[in-house]
Amino acid sequence: MATTTYLSNPTLTVNAVDLQDQCRSAQLTVKYQALPAGAFGNDSIVFTKGLGDHELTVTLLMSYAATETYSTLAALVGTTTTVTMKPTSAATSATNPTFTLTGTYLEALPVIDAAYGELSEIDITFKGGTYTVAIV
Repeated sequence: MATTTYLSNPTLTVNAVDLQDQCRSAQLTVKYQALPAGAFGNDSIVFTKGLGDHELTVTLLMSYAATETYSTLAALVGTTTTVTMKPTSAATSATNPTFTLTGTYLEALPVIDAAYGELSEIDITFKGGTYTVAIV
């Protein structure tokens, strides 16, 4: 069985601002509610796809410089925005799709998460939104 691998170097754009140079990790989960679809006569539980409940969690290095982490995210707390990611920085293709959450909600922003002698990192989560994938 053939297998493929790729070197993880995803791109991250939040509200049209490139935050790839601040991103340490990312996990995009595509999830749809499971709606019971069984009826009399079924001998098993069956489900159908319900509403999307997608989530993107990223770990970012905290920077307070212009167009970096804090300045990009501070105004987005409590609002919706568009976030895009690709597995690598190569062009969009069937092997490097662009994943987009449109209308995704940023509920909270840790403004300081610091420890002596360490780089400051924050974890944020974008919730919901319309999920699309582009391969061309």
